[in-house]
Amino acid sequence: MNRIKQKLQEDKKIFSVYFSAGYPSLNDTVQIIQDLEQNGVDMIEIGLPFSDPLADGPTIQASSTQALHNGMTTQVLFDQLKEVRKTVSIPLVMMGYFNPMLQYGIENFCKKCQEVGVDGLIIPDLPVDVYADEYKAIFEKYGLINVFLITPQTSDDRIHFIDSVSDGFIYMVSSASVTGSQSGFGSTQEDYFKRIASMNLKNPQVIGFGINNAETFNQATKFAKGAIIGSAFIQHLTENGTGKIADFAKAIR
Repeated sequence: MNRIKQKLQEDKKIFSVYFSAGYPSLNDTVQIIQDLEQNGVDMIEIGLPFSDPLADGPTIQASSTQALHNGMTTQVLFDQLKEVRKTVSIPLVMMGYFNPMLQYGIENFCKKCQEVGVDGLIIPDLPVDVYADEYKAIFEKYGLINVFLITPQTSDDRIHFIDSVSDGFIYMVSSASVTGSQSGFGSTQEDYFKRIASMNLKNPQVIGFGINNAETFNQATKFAKGAIIGSAFIQHLTENGTGKIADFAKAIR
């Protein structure tokens, strides 16, 4: 069974962390993954840096830009991950934009993901309709779960369609802003969380954007299976390097 599905079946809230591959330094990627797992993180989203991100806030954009300057590329990331499964057992999800994957060749990209042990993909700019019509069979051939995003503006019909095409979890964007741009959740966001929870979707939801401490993690996971922290972790890496990952993880849960 896919590691994402196995993890979602566990009787616990999922603590997921996002970081940009190749940041702070080019060769930090695997060490960060290992340290996160050793300190209780349940799932990791590895950001594939791209020069023109759509949804990323300033913190993630800056880390992505630095990673590109450091020399990170799609091939470098695959090379870095080729032995990661010797030491890491939790689900690994690669998050990135469609253009680098298209340049690499979709089937080649999916095949490499399978070879290195990536369990799923999050591609914010790949429309669910295009995925269902053109790419779903390729992803499934290589055992990859594709994760789609919903926002407070996504219609119920669209959410049900995404749910029908999905086979893992749904990434629930907490608000209509970019990543890392808020502190705490208000009643509007809680109403949205409750609305989605009441739809009885077949796929569990994991909430991202605006999760930055134990309080927001606990707020989000009251209504969803898990929560994703990105900008706050990258800010921690910026300020502390890779030496204090345990402190960050233990402060969340």
